[in-house]
Amino acid sequence: MRPAAAEGGKLKSPRGFSHPASGETPQAFRFANPVRRSTLAPMNPESPQAAAPNAPRDAILLVDDEAPLLEMFVSALSPRFDCTTATSSREAESILRRKSFKVVIADHLMPGGNGMSFLVRAREEYPQMQRILVTGFMKPEMLLRSVNEAALFRYLLKPVALAELFRVTEDAVKLHDQLTRTVNA
Repeated sequence: MRPAAAEGGKLKSPRGFSHPASGETPQAFRFANPVRRSTLAPMNPESPQAAAPNAPRDAILLVDDEAPLLEMFVSALSPRFDCTTATSSREAESILRRKSFKVVIADHLMPGGNGMSFLVRAREEYPQMQRILVTGFMKPEMLLRSVNEAALFRYLLKPVALAELFRVTEDAVKLHDQLTRTVNA
């Protein structure tokens, strides 16, 4: 198969290539946006912006049934955050009973229970903990309902850029800290 050829500034699909479900020929290929070096600096353990080695790190819980994705998220977030992982909503609920977290990041579709239902329950039991949903696809009306029911801090669409995941997680931790200070004041 030949690579896509650019003609007149547009990407053309190789002949005979079509989406198996729809039969449509793609008009272009989607690649991740380039990442600036300054965006990655906080993720670098040697960076002055990274957490000091002995400083307590903010605890976050990552929930996804796909181990490679969990490993990728942990490698991106662990220089700054204390990461705990769970491969199901049931396991995540068990972990939440034993340890407190500032942020939970959950995949939407998992076997044995979806991440959205888990985040709704987490909201009820741990209202200060910020909730982030990672999803591959969701209809706009379903997404709106999800944001409202679980009071999501943010949702991220797959494929998730690691720099965006890092930034959103940092923002969620900051909001958690602000809400905790307000409640304790």
